[in-house]
Amino acid sequence: MKRFTIIGGGVAGLTAAIGLNKIGIQATIFESAKALKGIGAGFGLAANAIQALEYLELKAGVIPLGHYLENYNILDKQGRILAAPETKTISNKYEQDNFAIHRADLHQFLLAQIEHENLHLGKRALKIEYQDGGIDIFFEDGTIHQTDYLIIADGVNSRLRQQLIPCSAPRYAGYTCWRATIDNANINLSTGSETWGNKGRFGMTPLVGNKIYWYACINSPAHNKVFSRYTIKDLQQNFTSYHDPITSILAETNDQQLIWNDIIDIKPLKNLAFGNILFIGDAGHATTPNMGQGACQAIEDVAVLIDELKKTTDVALAFQIFEKRRLKRTRYITETSWSIGKVAQWENPISIIIRDTLMRILPEEVKQYKLKKLLSVDFMKL
Repeated sequence: MKRFTIIGGGVAGLTAAIGLNKIGIQATIFESAKALKGIGAGFGLAANAIQALEYLELKAGVIPLGHYLENYNILDKQGRILAAPETKTISNKYEQDNFAIHRADLHQFLLAQIEHENLHLGKRALKIEYQDGGIDIFFEDGTIHQTDYLIIADGVNSRLRQQLIPCSAPRYAGYTCWRATIDNANINLSTGSETWGNKGRFGMTPLVGNKIYWYACINSPAHNKVFSRYTIKDLQQNFTSYHDPITSILAETNDQQLIWNDIIDIKPLKNLAFGNILFIGDAGHATTPNMGQGACQAIEDVAVLIDELKKTTDVALAFQIFEKRRLKRTRYITETSWSIGKVAQWENPISIIIRDTLMRILPEEVKQYKLKKLLSVDFMKL
């Protein structure tokens, strides 16, 4: 029996293991973390991701974990609408809805579908070598694992990707981000939104369990030591001129709840498949979060991969066709999201006035062209 190995126990890796198991393939998973807690906060599962979950027979278990997003407007710092995405139109296209979900909840659901003897934690992969027709994986603890097929899903900072593709080091987007999940009892937030202003962006969305997920992005040099020490008080001062309930949300957050990191992606790759090796998720096409498609594209990856593996016993061929089906779409998302982030993070007052004026007067069909181009295409038919 051919041996399958997955490096990475995040959304991409766990979903891949579940998908492979459903078609009779048991994969061994190695994850560098010593415990899988779903570090992070919330993220979106758009209609395309829900469609992929349905194909993988996982939708029914995920839907109760998500908060239904009827809309997610873009606002200016006074709270006036700049753009109102037609989420219902997108939902009708896919016959699926859009949701926000906490990463920890999704992780726990996915972990419950995994045979735990196949999951090995605290195993950081350092390099790979081809040996006797197979692949040797070398780990930080000195151990070596042999496999026939390798799926690399260890995220944007993948060492294995940078070994095979030395020019694929992550690139910094120019802004840094704070995130937190807090209680919604005193805020009573019912809808999601993202606010653009000269001091940065602030996004918020309700989650199940009467929680709020929020994030704040501010322009900065990479690895800014000043921002690494930022507290809620500092963020309150930065966003003091922004509309309600931003100040109230920050007031409900304590410093211990903050998660801080620079926003990075990888420049679109020319290949995702290398013989018996395949990159999926952020390891293959990490994107900035401006289109809310990071986890969505990881789940799409798995649906397409399983679709190809159902058609042939030639795994390397399935990997190759997967690459052909995914490269153009993931490249479009990475490049578009990068561009949106640059515009959203403008600080120049004149540029902001022009941007906001155009966003108010342009028809929604024009403003949402890039999003509709993404979500109006059935990725399973690409």
